[in-house]
Amino acid sequence: QVQLVESGGGLVQVGGSLRLSCAASEIIFNSKAMGWFRQAPGKRREFVAAIASGGRTVYDDSVNGRFTISRDNTKNTVYLQMNDLKPEDTAVYYCNGGLYYSGKEWQPEFASWGQGTQVTVSS
Repeated sequence: QVQLVESGGGLVQVGGSLRLSCAASEIIFNSKAMGWFRQAPGKRREFVAAIASGGRTVYDDSVNGRFTISRDNTKNTVYLQMNDLKPEDTAVYYCNGGLYYSGKEWQPEFASWGQGTQVTVSS
């Protein structure tokens, strides 16, 4: 019942673009906010972007101005348009719901994660 399916990743060159999709189960999608996280090799999972049910968005400074998060409420799907990709963007990208700010970082309400989608940026 609680499901997250990410897709759209791939291999691109520096400066290229990708559009990621995340299909979420209704219980997750109808939470206060949906968001994207990423995890690079040897690194911990980090926050990328979030969009609240009302449409307000928040971005990590590392992607602000390059990435755009959006949602389609008719499809229970959240998207991440990634432009001007850099090698530092290489990671497995995950989505989740119920995002809230703990005072130190953005965290999801739900403990389960999907398989993620691999994004590789080469020069």
